[in-house]
Amino acid sequence: MTFIHDLQIWWQQQSLWEIVGVITGLLCVYLAAKNIIWNWPFAIISVTIYIFIFYEKNLFADMGLQVYFLVVNIYGWYFWSKAPASADRTPVKLITKKEVWISLIATVVFTLFLGSVLRYTTASFPYIDSFCAACSLVAQVLLARKVVENWLIWVFVDTIYVGIYIVKGLDATAFMYAIYIPIALMGYMDWYKKLDLKSRTS
Repeated sequence: MTFIHDLQIWWQQQSLWEIVGVITGLLCVYLAAKNIIWNWPFAIISVTIYIFIFYEKNLFADMGLQVYFLVVNIYGWYFWSKAPASADRTPVKLITKKEVWISLIATVVFTLFLGSVLRYTTASFPYIDSFCAACSLVAQVLLARKVVENWLIWVFVDTIYVGIYIVKGLDATAFMYAIYIPIALMGYMDWYKKLDLKSRTS
């Protein structure tokens, strides 16, 4: 009974907007993992809510990241909808060596630049937050481009985010990111199975 009572108190303390952001966030990631185009409108709703949530918690890199996500989600919705009439979905693909190097360089540069800027503000965890934001930037572009390895980046960065959001008191959001991890693993395995044999061995 004590556990149920504590759970009720915890639930009452949660923000309604955060709960909506969590629900739509979970839906968008699950649908993306299943390669379903309707992940994008749910993603747009979720990131719009989190722009305001992260601003209130002084997670400015994450706030800016949500603005970026909003733009990329619109792009992703458009890109996925460009599948040929004879196909159900835009095909998935493996990452190229060029994309690997661009991703690594972009992550390092963005982390150092944004972290150096945010350290002079009231931002929480300026460099860690900036690093997670940089990884998320890269992963989101790869997701929009249907690159399989985007899911492995999400597994890595979501693990770090769980700890950050617990420290900042965003329990529901931390729970959401913990759920993201197995969904991302499922997404990787599901997308990899959709690759043709030639693309796997090339």
